[in-house]
Order: sequence, then structure tokens, then C-alpha cells
Amino acid sequence: MEITTRPTITVSERDLNRLEAMLASLSGDQPGADALREELDRAQITRAEAMPPDVVTMNSRIRFVVEPAGREVEATLVYPRDFTGSPDQLSVVAPAGIAVLGLAVGQQIEWLAPNGQTVRARILDIPYQPERAGDYLL
Repeated sequence: MEITTRPTITVSERDLNRLEAMLASLSGDQPGADALREELDRAQITRAEAMPPDVVTMNSRIRFVVEPAGREVEATLVYPRDFTGSPDQLSVVAPAGIAVLGLAVGQQIEWLAPNGQTVRARILDIPYQPERAGDYLL
């Protein structure tokens, strides 16, 4: 996955530690692992308690639009171990999951799909964010 725009992203220390542990346990050829590592390497890291309430964190329920299709999606960003294949879940190692992690409401990111088409996701709303709700154990 090649990201063509790189907006500032924010990741909590807790999510960073959990994602790094998850990445360390994956097999070397896991699709999306390298792209996720690249995003984590460039992220601004903050304490979970100081996370802005409008930023996508792990286990957040997010509403975003995918262009050029103009398709609005609402899903929960989950770890691969929690992904059941449900359409209302988005794995953090899927291209769209990697793209939205750490974005704030109103931000967008673009990446090249395998077919060479540019895809863009823009965050519309975060109906639920664990840190905002005080759910630090999720």
C-alpha cells in the first residue's frame, strides 16, 4: 500500500505498544504489516488520557467516506484477532484500517489501490472513541 498524502496522525502510547506487539507476532508476509509499521513510525505519540476526542484510535467507531466511490462507511477499527469478517468491522491491517488510524475528524488520506487507482478516505465522525469514554482497557 503506497500512501500518496501523509496527514499528521496521532496514536496513543497504549495503541502503539499493542500494535507493535501484534506486528512482532505476525508472520513476515502478512499483507499490510509493512504499511502499518510505516504509519506508526511517523505518528505523533500521546498518552491515552491526553488523546484528543476527535482522533481515530483502536476500537473507535468511525464514520468515513471513501472516494471516488462516494461510499459512506461506519465501522469499528479492530485488531486482526478481533476481526470476525463483519461488515461493520475494519481490521487495522487492511488498507482502509491503516489509512484511518490516527486521523482526526475532517482529515483525509489517499493511497494507491492495487489496481493503481487513487483511493481517498475522509473522517466524518467518531461516534465512539474508547479514550473519550474512559474505556482504557479496550
